Amino acid sequence: MNLSKNFTVAELIKSNTASRLGIDNTPSADVVNNLQVLAFKVLQPVRDHFDAPITVSSGYRSPKLNKAVKGSKTSQHVTGQAADIEIYNVPNEELFNWIKDNLQFDQLILEFYNPADPSSGWVHVSYNEQDNRNMYFSIDS
Repeated sequence: MNLSKNFTVAELIKSNTASRLGIDNTPSADVVNNLQVLAFKVLQPVRDHFDAPITVSSGYRSPKLNKAVKGSKTSQHVTGQAADIEIYNVPNEELFNWIKDNLQFDQLILEFYNPADPSSGWVHVSYNEQDNRNMYFSIDS
């Protein structure tokens, strides 16, 4: 099922950890709706701006999968409102700054980025249709 021009449900629920551990990562209809909003409001505009595929390293996580990866109990990944992303050959700091300066979002986090290695870390972005806080920060440990 397509969520937007370049994103599918399968892409945003894929998890090697779920596959390896036999965890069902099937989203509910509400989660699919949240994934569609995230794709439409954030992921697709990023894809269109950079004109390059986005790698989603973590999208939706069922509660059981979230526990297995030691995710936060309040993680927006569990509701389908968040994704961890990168774009090949685009420094993660540049990706983070473009989203911060051009899009609405709930949380935007530059995670484990090292300026000496522009491809280090990843960008966590979430979107909440009800109340976007436009919070942004970096985490390095």
